[in-house]
Amino acid sequence: MQLTPVIRRGEVFFKRDDLFTTGAAAGGKARTCLALASGSRGIVTAGSRHSPQVALAALVARQLGIPCRAHVPSGPDTAEVKTAMAAGATIIRHFPGYNTVIVKRARDDAEERRDAGWVEIPFGMDSPEAVAQTRQQVANIPRNIKRIVVPVGSGMTLAGILHGMIAYGLRVPVVGIVVGADPTKRLARYAPDCWGSLPVTFYPAGVPYHSRVKNTTLFDVPLDPIYEAKCIPFIGPEDCLWVVGNRNAIA
Repeated sequence: MQLTPVIRRGEVFFKRDDLFTTGAAAGGKARTCLALASGSRGIVTAGSRHSPQVALAALVARQLGIPCRAHVPSGPDTAEVKTAMAAGATIIRHFPGYNTVIVKRARDDAEERRDAGWVEIPFGMDSPEAVAQTRQQVANIPRNIKRIVVPVGSGMTLAGILHGMIAYGLRVPVVGIVVGADPTKRLARYAPDCWGSLPVTFYPAGVPYHSRVKNTTLFDVPLDPIYEAKCIPFIGPEDCLWVVGNRNAIA
């Protein structure tokens, strides 16, 4: 198990899961994608045009030497979509581009290719593998932190953190900064059964999901403008910010 480092800057700890790299892809979601894609003959995924998922999947596929098909909503190409195309991914655009539409199309696409050895990289890394990969990373979180602060999009990283806290006996509050939709349904599926009794507090980021904040650095640590940087106003002394990834490192 390769543990990504925990560093301290000023009064704040940072779990640098963004420093995991596999080829040109980086971050905790890239690690999950690699685990899901390894041994396959091709991958199919779905993601928002503003999500790093399609870029990460395409970069992982390129490293493994396999094709990638990415389902996205119709609209102007973002940096993330352009990165996926540059990595060789086939982009399939859908109108209307609701999440339910692109998820269904990607799932059907992967199913049609399953016998040929293709696998699905689920939207939002909605997979037990994502929980397992994150769970292990709790092993080196210092016991003297005050709280874990984590951006919450799909909720998969948070689910993995909660499992890891139980596994490694870490007893600290968790603050989830909700940058997207309500994550509670997914947490009900993937978080520990007792998660509702754990000291987890949610706060809305207060900024629309697609909006990038201007302040993207805390001390000298660069943060993703859509996810981690939105946690900055909520971080206090001795907190540990869980840095999942940073799109600026891949796009």
